[in-house]
Amino acid sequence: MTGTVRMVTEDSQFQPELANAGTKLVVVDYYATWCGPCRRIAPVYGELSLKYPNVVFLKVDVDQCQETAQSQGVTAMPTFIFYKNKVKVDEMKGADAAALEEKIKRLMGDGEEGADEVTVKGHMDLASMINKSGCECLNESDEHTLSHALTTKGGYLESDCDEQLLISVEFTQSVKLHSLKLYAPEENGPKMVKIFQNVPRALDFDQAESNEAVQILELTPADLKEGTLIPLRYVKFQNVGNVTVFIKDNQTGAETTQIDYIGFVGSPLDTTNMSEFKRVAGKKGESH
Repeated sequence: MTGTVRMVTEDSQFQPELANAGTKLVVVDYYATWCGPCRRIAPVYGELSLKYPNVVFLKVDVDQCQETAQSQGVTAMPTFIFYKNKVKVDEMKGADAAALEEKIKRLMGDGEEGADEVTVKGHMDLASMINKSGCECLNESDEHTLSHALTTKGGYLESDCDEQLLISVEFTQSVKLHSLKLYAPEENGPKMVKIFQNVPRALDFDQAESNEAVQILELTPADLKEGTLIPLRYVKFQNVGNVTVFIKDNQTGAETTQIDYIGFVGSPLDTTNMSEFKRVAGKKGESH
């Protein structure tokens, strides 16, 4: 095996490997020695581990680690499952090398998505789980759009004709939201913010003004500093498919509002806890 792929040979090794990865993306190749496609993609998997050294690559033999494979819902080989902070964020079946690499690039925290490392234990920056085609922003300037603020790679979002912004963000799967990131300059960063969730259709500014929000925030310049998390009412954001953020005004009454980065910290709703797994049939070591 080329590269830096770690072999998981016992069920008891799996959760510690996920824990040791911290906030890094973990890719797990669930394979079988008798599986032809598994053998064909194995060298490519090793090469990817060299190409992306900040990603943790694991291999799990489904015959040696039956409990792990069953608890993770593996029904075909090869299956590749992607984890962050010990929770499943995506999966892929089949030996498609190009599709595998594309998912790795999309889900890497320090890749194209541009998430930063400011998180809470048990949660992660959800940048890789934002469906960018399902996002929009009303009153954004032509030169500084929402897409610039969804990454930490430079650029910013700026309002156009006045200080208000209405930002809609859609996630690729339901999530729990723990906190918000709004990095912005002190002089024209957001001040009064209303947050809505699971809005069936896009709000306009009048509706955002009048409708009852899940949470209202009055931010200070300290809340807008890079590396700061703005806590949300976690119990109110337990099953979120989309979130709408209405920026009513800014810190100093400036003509326009600027946001350098908007991000969300939380976790996917669909997670699996190995400690809750119970064997449903057969004994360890028996064939499928």
